[in-house]
Amino acid sequence: MDDRRDTAEIGLIGLGTMGANLALNIAETGHRIAVFNRTQSRTRAFVDGAGDLSAMIVPTPDLVSFVAAIARPRRIILMVPAGKPVDDQIAALLPHLDAGDVIVDAGNSDWQDTGRRARALAAQGFDFLGLGVSGGAEGARNGPSMMAGGTDRAYAALDPVLRLIAARFHRTPCVAHLGPEGAGHYVKMVHNGIEYADMQMIAEIYGLMRDGMDRTAPQIATSFARWNEGPLASYLVEITAEVADTMDPEAEKPLLDLIRDSAGQKGTGRWTVIDAQRRAAPLPAVEAAVTARVLSGDNDLRHRGAGIFGKADPLDLSDADLESALIAGKIIAYVQGFSLLAKASTEEDWSLPLPRIAEIWRAGCIIRSAMLDDMARALAEAPEAQLAFAPAFADRLRAHVPALRRVVAAASLAGLPVPALASGLSWFDTLRQPRGTANLIQGLRDRFGAHGFERIDRPGETDLHGPWGTG
Repeated sequence: MDDRRDTAEIGLIGLGTMGANLALNIAETGHRIAVFNRTQSRTRAFVDGAGDLSAMIVPTPDLVSFVAAIARPRRIILMVPAGKPVDDQIAALLPHLDAGDVIVDAGNSDWQDTGRRARALAAQGFDFLGLGVSGGAEGARNGPSMMAGGTDRAYAALDPVLRLIAARFHRTPCVAHLGPEGAGHYVKMVHNGIEYADMQMIAEIYGLMRDGMDRTAPQIATSFARWNEGPLASYLVEITAEVADTMDPEAEKPLLDLIRDSAGQKGTGRWTVIDAQRRAAPLPAVEAAVTARVLSGDNDLRHRGAGIFGKADPLDLSDADLESALIAGKIIAYVQGFSLLAKASTEEDWSLPLPRIAEIWRAGCIIRSAMLDDMARALAEAPEAQLAFAPAFADRLRAHVPALRRVVAAASLAGLPVPALASGLSWFDTLRQPRGTANLIQGLRDRFGAHGFERIDRPGETDLHGPWGTG
């Protein structure tokens, strides 16, 4: 191991898939980087596999030599699992650091944990940056989208590196300082919530084609590849075509047909739903996606249900309807996500730059989409408005919701599940109802619990009660 002093410009702890790829990205931009991993064999394997970039990497056997290898003021990126491992790593580092050093948590941490850590470290003279990183292993290696939260000083210390390693959209780096403390990780959390909804809607369209239209995986791949050349152009639609078209060489069948239909999750979608409920911010598409993942894990229950209730009926839908429905659903998922960001920005006093968030999502991240460029413009023109009401997106919803309605109705009649698409449609229909049905709910609440209500013909009077049961 190399124990040279003050030779690295930046340090990184955690050489898992994401950490290793991010370290290579940093090294390739010309920044000498010190690395440390709890398992030394992984460090050796990483350096051995780095090829020509190994000259830019300083491997270290322990935290003392790792810290000593980084020029002051030190910039240290943590790529360790969220939760207690981050706290443990920070605690292990602190005795070896100097005031003014900057710690960066680039994992999928809970934004509230990030805020707590930032405040605790500030009291000890250290800067802390919560950095949401999106793009998976490929993005980490070749250019991710990054969402930062922390002090101006902490961000300024990392900005020269982050701008070089970030994805680019028309030469503009997809990285931004979005606010204090947990703001960056909060935006990443909502990004992941939108990702859940987007993937679920894509999976629902795939399910309709497979189970209701008797399409093979390669046929489905052809449709998604064609859609990716139009308004649905996006990373997730692109790789859906790739996944559906991949054959298993041993079984000589589509690999997709051999994958168990039980979806995993790491918690960020669930965090988004919990936060939205806490803020009373409607997020039904993400809620439906999280619930669908939970149900996907109970394979035995679903097989029992099929035996008792029977299978679905065939569908009569066109590719044009499916494409149009997915366009509407994708817009609705983004709209709900940006609405949550707007509410959190106000409640946390963050002043989140919503247009800039849309811009940094245009490349590098998992939910990158051709739509985001138009969304950035719409949010810049009317930052306080509901994105669905922006002329460009109101026109698109008017054009594509009829297909969404046809697809949801046909799926329901056939007995095929489309929870995220259906919840998106219900949200849209609620949005356009000037008088809803909550008046009955308030009447019932007053009847059984004397919770009170307001009357539309007596404005300003609150906590009124009805003469229930008097005829």
